[in-house]
Amino acid sequence: MNQTLEIIRNRKSVRVYEDTPIPETSKEMIIQAAMRAPTAGNLMLYSILDITDPAIKERLAITCDHQPFIAKAPLVLLFLADWQRWYDCFLASGVPEFCREKGTSMRAPREGDLFLACCDALVAAQNAVIAAESLGIGSCYIGDIMENFEIHRELLDLPEYVFPIAMLCLGYPTKGQLKRKQTARFDRKYMVFENNYRRLEQDELTQMCKSFSGRTGVGQNVGQQVYMKKFSAGFSHEMNRSVKKMLENWAGELPQQDS
Repeated sequence: MNQTLEIIRNRKSVRVYEDTPIPETSKEMIIQAAMRAPTAGNLMLYSILDITDPAIKERLAITCDHQPFIAKAPLVLLFLADWQRWYDCFLASGVPEFCREKGTSMRAPREGDLFLACCDALVAAQNAVIAAESLGIGSCYIGDIMENFEIHRELLDLPEYVFPIAMLCLGYPTKGQLKRKQTARFDRKYMVFENNYRRLEQDELTQMCKSFSGRTGVGQNVGQQVYMKKFSAGFSHEMNRSVKKMLENWAGELPQQDS
């Protein structure tokens, strides 16, 4: 097995870090790796916020479902789905006038554009994760950054066509984290199909649930526990409310949009 595959195979989320700053050279290598990620049409539909202000970290530790370790992470990188940069470029390049000459009108970014930008941002984030891992730096994804859209928009000065899709906390793992057992994944047979999607049978679902190694909670079986812990939890309701609000803001009708 080559070194890259070994890094991918052994990687695990790290939420407890040594009180050791990450060198600027290492941070730069991580960011450069992110920027070499595959991107739709080379548009690079994302931006990266390097969160260095302790006050902002403290705030994010609260707004991202109350996770104190966020504030203690030596490096916090926030990946944004970003169409604002190209939209501003279109305006600066006279696209509205160009469109009128062609008998049409310039449109604003829509839902499909947002999803494409989210893909770009997440691919870049994963490049950063692997680069960090190769340098001995652990990481943890924070999906809760999608919650509290209104708060995060104001806190981070996010314009109309920018949405925070993923946040990475990075730092050198403590000895305890290095020794911690890696979380198991589902068997390949439950997730990889040939040509067509296949819904799992009842017995397969039962066996799959038995192999689940995530955190459990209230319920008589894994399905009920995961539903209560994740799908029906307060943070999940807030995330869906927040994303809906963001979509309304993103895809609202604007004068320069096509009908």
